[in-house]
Amino acid sequence: MGRIVVTEFVSLDGVMEDPGGDGDFKHRGWSFEFNRGDEGDKFKLDETMDSEALLLGRKTYEGFADAWPSREGEFADKFNSMAKYVVSSTLKDPDWTNSTVIAGDLADEVSKLKQELDGDIVVHGSAQLVQALVEQGLVDELRLMVFPVILGSGKRLFGEAGDKKTLRLTDSRIVGDGVSILIYEPAAA
Repeated sequence: MGRIVVTEFVSLDGVMEDPGGDGDFKHRGWSFEFNRGDEGDKFKLDETMDSEALLLGRKTYEGFADAWPSREGEFADKFNSMAKYVVSSTLKDPDWTNSTVIAGDLADEVSKLKQELDGDIVVHGSAQLVQALVEQGLVDELRLMVFPVILGSGKRLFGEAGDKKTLRLTDSRIVGDGVSILIYEPAAA
C-alpha cells in the first residue's frame, strides 16, 4: 500500500513559494542562500530514490516538466523515469515521461493510487494540492526542510485550514547552515 508523503522547503514563517528560483517571486531562490550540507543533500537524494511516484499540482508539474527532462544524474534520472500523477482540471495531455492526469475527486483518486502503488507517493511544492490533502486527512507523512530565514511575504504552506490537525514528530535533525529537517505523521485520534 502506498503512502502520501509531502516534502517541502519552508521558511521559518511558513513560506514555501519559489525556493528554487524559477518564478517571479521577489525572494525567488531563497533556499539556495543556505548550504544543506552533505547530510541534507543525502536526505533529499535518499528521499527521491525511495519514491515510488510523484503526485503534483499542475503549476509545480509544469515547472518540473520544464526543468527536469534536460538534467542529468542519479536524481534527475529518477525524477524523469518514475510515474508522475498531476492533479488538474485544465491539463489534458501531459508530455513529461510517465505522466498521468488526475481530474476526478481528489480523495477517491488518491485512495486508488494508495491501493495501486507500493511505497512513497511524494508531493513536492504544490501548495493548493497539499492544503487539500491535509484538509482531507490524506497525508501519511510530512517532511519539512525549514530554512533559517523569515521572508515576510509569499505563499504559505498552510493556508486557512478548516479544522485543527495534530501531528506527531517522528524525526528531527539540523543539517548544513542550520536547516532543520522535521518529519511528522498524523497523531493518533
